[in-house]
Amino acid sequence: MIDPFTAIAAATSAYKGIKKAVEVGKEISSFTGAVSQFARAASDIDFLEQKAKKPPLYKMFTDNQSHALEIWTQKQKLKEMREELKEYISFVYGPSAWREIVAIEAQQRKEQKELVYKKQEFVDSIINGAVITVLLIVGLGGAAIVLYFYGKQQGKW
Repeated sequence: MIDPFTAIAAATSAYKGIKKAVEVGKEISSFTGAVSQFARAASDIDFLEQKAKKPPLYKMFTDNQSHALEIWTQKQKLKEMREELKEYISFVYGPSAWREIVAIEAQQRKEQKELVYKKQEFVDSIINGAVITVLLIVGLGGAAIVLYFYGKQQGKW
């Protein structure tokens, strides 16, 4: 399960690595791993934000509001880091370098969706199915018990 604190920790680590590489004057190709890590973390936070807006059934009774606030806070931190990186990289390497990074980010989002998010959504679907099944069995069992006692009281059983 992806959580906002792990995602922002990964983004912060990547941010510091990218910033340090730019300060030293390394070529962009030498810090693509950090760019990929930053992009994955950004994608994770976006995914978490979408999940907070439309939580699975089994999380309907949890404190979604505080979770959504945590995600929003992390998203704001990520936005600030992203803006600073954009300015920094565009200044040092030019605007075309930032476009390359945005392209890497888009690729990472696509890969994350295919590898991680579909799996998480599948697990959520299975848990939702199990919760619905249990609620249905309990409901039908309760109705059967009520009908049994009602019939017994009427003398039909």
